[in-house]
Amino acid sequence: MSRQQVFTGSPWEPIVGYCRAIRVGNRIEVAGTTAMQDGEVIGIGDPYAQTKFILETIEKALNDLGADLTHVVRTRMFVTDISRWEEIGKAHGEFFKDIQPVASMLEVKALIDPQLLVEIEAEAIIDTELG
Repeated sequence: MSRQQVFTGSPWEPIVGYCRAIRVGNRIEVAGTTAMQDGEVIGIGDPYAQTKFILETIEKALNDLGADLTHVVRTRMFVTDISRWEEIGKAHGEFFKDIQPVASMLEVKALIDPQLLVEIEAEAIIDTELG
């Protein structure tokens, strides 16, 4: 079965040994994605802005692998302060209100940088397999 990978240039990809997203057959898995760009945190102190940035990054990775947000069947949101769930949920809803994948939102002690408030994983299934 063939395999395609997407890399975003995160400084952690080569160190940790992972890619942003991978497609094997008709499945796409998107790694935990945060609001980092060129080594800088986007939306410091703003979980809504971070969530929007993350979902835009996930959408681009899906597009690079021949899919889009309508193919997403699951998201997992890891948040450092669950009391701000409405801000995160609002941004998630803006991307997924008509798609409605299954979703989890879990509070975690910390993410890799203390300014990161949200990390999201996604799973997608598309109708066709890679040839």
